[in-house]
Amino acid sequence: MIGQWRLRAAFTARLSRMYGREVPAYAELVDVSREVNEDVLRARGAAAERLGSIGRVTAERHGAIRVGTPGELRQVARVFGALGMRPVGFYDLRDTAASALPVVSTAFRPVAEDELDRNPFRVFTSMLTVSDPRFFDADLRSRLTAFLDGRELFGPELLGLADRAEAERELPEADAERFLELAVQAFELSAEPIDRDWYAALERVSAVAADIGGVRSTHINHLTPRVLDIDELYRRMTARGIEMIDTIQGPPRWEGPDVLLRQTSFRALAEPRALRAADGTVTRGALRVRFGEVEARGIALTREGRALYDRLLGLVDERAAHRPAAERGEVARAVWTEHLPPTERELAERGLGFFTYHLVPGRPRKGRPATDLGALLREGWVRAEPIVYEDFLPRSAAGIFQSNLSSTGSRDGAREGSVYDAERLSGAMEREVLDPFTLYERQRDASLVRVARELDLDSVPS
Repeated sequence: MIGQWRLRAAFTARLSRMYGREVPAYAELVDVSREVNEDVLRARGAAAERLGSIGRVTAERHGAIRVGTPGELRQVARVFGALGMRPVGFYDLRDTAASALPVVSTAFRPVAEDELDRNPFRVFTSMLTVSDPRFFDADLRSRLTAFLDGRELFGPELLGLADRAEAERELPEADAERFLELAVQAFELSAEPIDRDWYAALERVSAVAADIGGVRSTHINHLTPRVLDIDELYRRMTARGIEMIDTIQGPPRWEGPDVLLRQTSFRALAEPRALRAADGTVTRGALRVRFGEVEARGIALTREGRALYDRLLGLVDERAAHRPAAERGEVARAVWTEHLPPTERELAERGLGFFTYHLVPGRPRKGRPATDLGALLREGWVRAEPIVYEDFLPRSAAGIFQSNLSSTGSRDGAREGSVYDAERLSGAMEREVLDPFTLYERQRDASLVRVARELDLDSVPS
């Protein structure tokens, strides 16, 4: 019997091989990531594995896909449910970039700590907001709805196997092999000709809308390895002649703790596609929709830490507004140095970062330990281990999307947008969209309860 985590690991590996065949520059990105990780490990030793073992980092991937309707989102949730992945977080990208991005998103991933350690595969999944009148007028919305209702992304055999795997948390080997075969096929780039005029009509609104609603299948939009030094990877990819986007999205590189998520990518490549004209003739064309992304993950921030992060982004925008774009990184580093704690311990003491807490082994048990978490850290009773940020940043995701679009599309700012939130997305999938902060809090709090028990404290440290 093949358990869910083994299904997930096998799916991740096969998807990566498939995407490498379809997008050779991605395979080069994986090679460079591995080289950088090996070099960082040699240079830093054990410190390089502070935010995850090299085995986990090397195997780690996140993918991105796009679907068109609540029904399609519900089906893809069943496929990822088979892999032990649950929807975590709600991301509304519609107002986060200058380009038209008519999508809302969630991320499917494992949620238990041991499952993340085994294989932390994530899929950032976006759904087209067809009902939003800022992007789609009544006529286009009607045509788009009919088109989406007429396609099938996931066949009944795949969904049946997925439901079995989710319910039983495993599959017999032969069924597991068939499930993996069908699941990978579902995310391959289709060779079916694309209706050129229909695709162009959607592309005038948004290239993302065309990529979702202008074809009769879905596909992996990008696949993302994890790297320990994203700045060095950026330099090496550029030196190899791979055109990268202009910036690394997310927090700046600075001397203090790595937090949240930094991302960059190579630019979307012109891929040959078959295009069908109105008279039925098929010609060869090219579309730019897929790219290769890479990420560096840091420490998860608490609600207070995340609020501070968002304020700092605004401060960077303000200070960099009248400076050359090349100086933005310098501005951001100055803002980070001014406002963020320079050490992990201070990040923990101020309640800005998520950590698990553990007794320091071999410490002489003289006197009574304090009940204050900061004092326990300072006096050496406990140590803090960072919790890796497993999720995404809306502004960074939108920045990656926007950097790989050839046009800004169109959005009617005079119209009021339709309401999408986590509750609506949960209803669409018939499964709850989990709050990532709650997941991190549970992990942290469980460790504090354990510390209180081991130190025989009357209350849990805070």
